[in-house]
Amino acid sequence: MTSNRHFARKAAVALLAAPLLAVGALAFIVAPAAAAEGRDPAYAAARANGTIGEKMDGYLGIVGSPSTEIKKLVDDLNIRRKASYADRARSQGVTIEEFAFTQGCLLIARTVPGEKYQAPDGSWQTRGSGPARVDPRCPSAG
Repeated sequence: MTSNRHFARKAAVALLAAPLLAVGALAFIVAPAAAAEGRDPAYAAARANGTIGEKMDGYLGIVGSPSTEIKKLVDDLNIRRKASYADRARSQGVTIEEFAFTQGCLLIARTVPGEKYQAPDGSWQTRGSGPARVDPRCPSAG
């Protein structure tokens, strides 16, 4: 009898914790790549001056004609993102492309005024004071 009560209590705690874990998982998913990017002054400068921006596919894009250094930086960061996406996609049972697209939605939504992002029509936009334009397929765009 005691083991049944113990099991029921554990099950109830797990059910209550699931939504919190899901929200925490979203932050964790973006965090590894974003943390590495945020520490790089060249990345921060390129993002602030509109040389790079977030793309709908979850990767960084170059706006305009890049310098060799910017191209190398973006290529390196996108390789890191893809590796992170591959691990996360595998653990969630989805394709890398599906996972990357969802990350693109989240990363575009997190842009701040003045930063560049790719709009659903593929054009580069500068984030204003309102929300970024995201693809209607994005989870929160509904």
